[in-house]
Amino acid sequence: MQTIDGRYAGFAALVRADGYRIRAGEQKLDQPGALDGVDVLVLSNAVAPRDGSSPDAFSPAEIAAVDAWVRAGGSLLLAVDHAPYGGANETLGRALGVEMGKGYAFEVDARGRPNTNLDYPAEALGDHPVFRGRTADERVERVRTFTGQSLRGPAGATVLLHMTDGAREAADVRTLQQIHQRLDAGEDAGTVFGELSRPALPAQGLAFDHGAGRVVVLGEAGMLTAQMVQYDDGREPFRFGLHTEGHDDQQFALNILHWLSRLEGPQ
Repeated sequence: MQTIDGRYAGFAALVRADGYRIRAGEQKLDQPGALDGVDVLVLSNAVAPRDGSSPDAFSPAEIAAVDAWVRAGGSLLLAVDHAPYGGANETLGRALGVEMGKGYAFEVDARGRPNTNLDYPAEALGDHPVFRGRTADERVERVRTFTGQSLRGPAGATVLLHMTDGAREAADVRTLQQIHQRLDAGEDAGTVFGELSRPALPAQGLAFDHGAGRVVVLGEAGMLTAQMVQYDDGREPFRFGLHTEGHDDQQFALNILHWLSRLEGPQ
């Protein structure tokens, strides 16, 4: 799971600077008092138990507790990345009415190759307070994601991030690598994609009411981090997340928190 002292330190710093008070959860979510005083619960890339005792990141009791808490008026930001995280959070997603692709979502770029770093310009964004913001300065015009899964929401959900027509999803990273290898070998792209991937679900970001509460689900968690991958072969480090340029992901993150905490301003 991403933590505020680990990969989500950048996200924590961003929202603290906006005035939010953050604390790390230290209890199972079904324990008495675990969600007392919480306005917005953030869950990112929770993993299944290492001992293999369950395929789910959360126990049935925890899932029931979160579902009941949101229905009673709580707000949840659930960020769930590519495999294996979708599988570990599938049961929680199902309780919220969300279907997870569970693999590696990609679009086919101009060279006919899979692209998992997806770009969402203004015309691909939903009409929602998360994009409008409270003032013109808070308007979000472009969002970028950095390898994740696809999603389908419950009836009435707003699709925040629309997957492009023809987007696909590979089951896991090994399959994605096989796609690249077979394309490099000159195999027919239609055959390769047909055999090794499936149509992606329609979204990579969702917002919806759940009972009296609110939920945002993101099919990509790295966009809320600030990471840098170092290479041993002398290549420039690969940066991804909130500290990169060419997108409005920082404002997108803040606007999500504003909407979830009902600070979005007039509709």
